Amino acid sequence: MADGEFHKTKRQRGGRSQRREARVGVEQGTHRPYIIRGIPTYDILSDESLTAIEATAERLLAEVGIELREDTESMQLYKRAGAQVTEQTEGVWRIKFEPGMLREILKTAPAEFTQHARNPANNVRIGGKNVVFAPSYGSPFVMDLDRGRRYGTIEDFRNFVKLAQSSPWLHHSGGTVCEPTDVPVNKRHLDMIYSHIRYSDRGFLGSITAAERAADSVEMARILFGSEFTDANCVVMGNFNTTSPLVIDGITAAGIRTYAAANQGSIHLPFLLGGAVAPLTTAGMVAQGLAESMASCALTQLVRPGSPAILASFFSSMSLRTGSPTFGTPEPAIGSLAMGQLARRLNLPLRCAGNFSTSKLPDGQAMQQSMMSMMSAVQGGANYVLHSAGFLDGLLSMSYEKLVMDTDMCGALHAYLDGMAVNEDTLAFDALAEFGPGQHLFSTQHTLRHYETAYWDSALDDNQPWETWDEQGGIDYAQRANTRWKKLLHEYEAPPLDEAIDEALQDFMTRRKAEMVDMWY
Repeated sequence: MADGEFHKTKRQRGGRSQRREARVGVEQGTHRPYIIRGIPTYDILSDESLTAIEATAERLLAEVGIELREDTESMQLYKRAGAQVTEQTEGVWRIKFEPGMLREILKTAPAEFTQHARNPANNVRIGGKNVVFAPSYGSPFVMDLDRGRRYGTIEDFRNFVKLAQSSPWLHHSGGTVCEPTDVPVNKRHLDMIYSHIRYSDRGFLGSITAAERAADSVEMARILFGSEFTDANCVVMGNFNTTSPLVIDGITAAGIRTYAAANQGSIHLPFLLGGAVAPLTTAGMVAQGLAESMASCALTQLVRPGSPAILASFFSSMSLRTGSPTFGTPEPAIGSLAMGQLARRLNLPLRCAGNFSTSKLPDGQAMQQSMMSMMSAVQGGANYVLHSAGFLDGLLSMSYEKLVMDTDMCGALHAYLDGMAVNEDTLAFDALAEFGPGQHLFSTQHTLRHYETAYWDSALDDNQPWETWDEQGGIDYAQRANTRWKKLLHEYEAPPLDEAIDEALQDFMTRRKAEMVDMWY
């Protein structure tokens, strides 16, 4: 459907749809910076089962150990803390930790912390009962219904930052929302961080692909926030993957140290594929993930006690017939629920799950798998949910349509996590008493007082009768999402940025780029 036809259809709908869009506009101006959970977590495991998983993780750390590669400084930090260090080959060490050692080290990590945004109204609180949604991360491809699947560009990157900024249901700008493959590998981090700063006024993730890129991320944050403020507060975070099974490579370790030394936050994520780099069984996968994330988190406290660290898990099952990863399946979702319980026992913030799917299109499979995974995150107690919007094709593709479909779901989850208020007003005795038995409640004072705010209102769902929907063109969900992301980009306005800061950032980028020869792989 052409844009003009879409707008004509909207005018034909009249009253109710126009009022709904007006309310959505108000919500965008008054969005919450993050969610404070109003419902309890869903705890699925007994204390006995949790203790068994923890004991297995401790046994892995003590008897098998973590392999550390090509980072002498991290090796020395672990060794000075009391770990048993054995050099396997030159630059490769096996690090073993006595039971309880890492738990003791992690006691200095904050249970909650604030990541500051350039707009203080968008500061997020990570940990405790707080929930933060961020868009997807790391896809080399992008896709939409008009142009199909293609390599991501810096224009796509900027578009996704703008779309995330436009949503009242996301709280964070994320990090590598897609790979801008038209910019050299060794320079694209500068353009990505600048895009987050220029086109969003929310918190963001920096680069982690090399120690110098991590340092550039911190330096750009210092330009934005000031050196003194940055040293005292978390203003940028890095998302670090271990190399499963049971390996921390030198690039990752050096990046972790860079963020921790600057007092900046870091997420410590084993990417576990059951049957390939982790056991097939969920309990074994959870035990391994706990061990790897604890060892990685502990490095931050050895560098700078008190620096923010987030325990994390990314669990995936596998099609044993083909060897392909599968996302949005029930077993990893159960694993995420268990990780929530384990994180609370460690008193650490948690990142897990998201809107995962292996579907190649923004279709029913995509949303069914996404809901399975996302519900495990919000029910399990995740505090920071990366991949909340746009994830498609097993994380290989970032989808324009899926992003707005997912953000709409995130809006529903805001209402779900609020829970139920029980008080004299919500118990609504007067609503039934006003006209008495057998009378509808449309015109009661209680209904008139609450009708605009009582229920979450989707920006994409079509809840009209079939005949009305058919007369208006029979537009399906993906097509409505296609129209919506275009409308959001058309209406997007960049949040104001101080000109002097903008100039300083661009000057830093220009100088750094001039110091390097382009690298494309």
